[in-house]
Amino acid sequence: MFPPPTEPAETRKSPELRPASPASIGGPPAPIVASPAVAELGALRNRANAASRIALGHVRPRTPPCGRSGVLWREAMGTRRPWRSRRIGAGALVALLLLLALAVPAWSHLRAMGLLARLSDAKATGWVAGVGRHTVREAPFELRDDRGPIPARLYAPDGVDRPPGVVLAHGVHRLGIEEPRLKAFSRALASTGIAVLTPELRELADYRIDPRSIATLGLAVTELRARLDGRRVGLMGMSFAGGLSLMAAADPRFAPSIGFVASIGGHDDLGRVLRFFVTNTIEHPDGSLEELHAHTYGPMVLVYSHIEGFFPEADAAAARDALRYWLWEEFDTAKERVKQLGPESRARMEALFDHKLETVRPELLAEIERQSPRFPSVSPAECLRDVRAPIFLLHGAGDTVIPASETEWLAHDAPRAWLAQALVSKAISHVELEGEPGWADRLRLVHFIAGLLDAAR
Repeated sequence: MFPPPTEPAETRKSPELRPASPASIGGPPAPIVASPAVAELGALRNRANAASRIALGHVRPRTPPCGRSGVLWREAMGTRRPWRSRRIGAGALVALLLLLALAVPAWSHLRAMGLLARLSDAKATGWVAGVGRHTVREAPFELRDDRGPIPARLYAPDGVDRPPGVVLAHGVHRLGIEEPRLKAFSRALASTGIAVLTPELRELADYRIDPRSIATLGLAVTELRARLDGRRVGLMGMSFAGGLSLMAAADPRFAPSIGFVASIGGHDDLGRVLRFFVTNTIEHPDGSLEELHAHTYGPMVLVYSHIEGFFPEADAAAARDALRYWLWEEFDTAKERVKQLGPESRARMEALFDHKLETVRPELLAEIERQSPRFPSVSPAECLRDVRAPIFLLHGAGDTVIPASETEWLAHDAPRAWLAQALVSKAISHVELEGEPGWADRLRLVHFIAGLLDAAR
């Protein structure tokens, strides 16, 4: 489905691990929502704003005592020239403070521009692509739970003694941590000086949204934190892993290890997304409805994950194989498996392959209703209020897999004090850069990425 990534020149494979230390919605994009209470993310920006107000003359650097005019104050101080000297000295100090206040935010935005340039083209050259660039070492990594070993990969930046860390989770895709877009993003993120760990989420790799993936995410952040001298790490999830990442951040078992959490194209309520797959209708937090044609793979995933609800037991195994190969885009093999089905099952499967949902829509909606009791276990809507880490939400405006309205819902459900940024952008599709966005969309995306990089540090 996606072209293989081009290996960047700066990437070198390494078999050794570092030793463990003693962690389309139509219309314009939604505006950025910024939290006034996430002090660690906004302090620098607030200082810059205050300094700029002084530099622009909106605030006097020195105010006469109450009840005295400016002239009387200068006369009381003696001649006027010392006042001018003091103003010049204060102006120089303000300029210096302004430069210092803006230096860090400006550097963060330059690093964000460099990351996006390298993500667009792994071989990109020029000063923008080179900003803050580190070569990256990749190494296999293994986690282990009660079900056995869990494959993972560590992307480590060269030349950084104590890098910050981020766990980056793949979405619903059979390739898991080998998915090309995930690998490209991991390399680009690590090239900014961040250690990136990508764990395999078994359930998502098998097209199933399952709460056991939340435990795997928690295990990954705990392990990465332990290897980074106990520093809290970020957690970023793509697609359905975005919603599951938010749930991991709300879980008291894992919350102490998470410094910030980000959802890229994630969901708020699984049941609402599944209804969208079947009805092509999205629901907004204000109660309004909007028509949007859902990606054709959505209903296939729904049927695949609940195969027994659509096919008799005698046909269930062959039907699951047929759908699996179809989702893998091995269409000829899928059609061969269909021949093993009984006549009624074969007709139903062929209707799914031809996207003729009208023949199965009532059954799909009935199955969603039957499965609704389990949706809260994989939907962050109810537990999002328990997150106590900065929350970043990013969504493609034209996303037809998980509609951008889900990020509207996440922003609606998130605690105000911890919502750092929420952005719906025309610069991305589902979980990848796409198209030729305007400058405003590009700048908003740069600002969002800069916030993530600041949070990681």
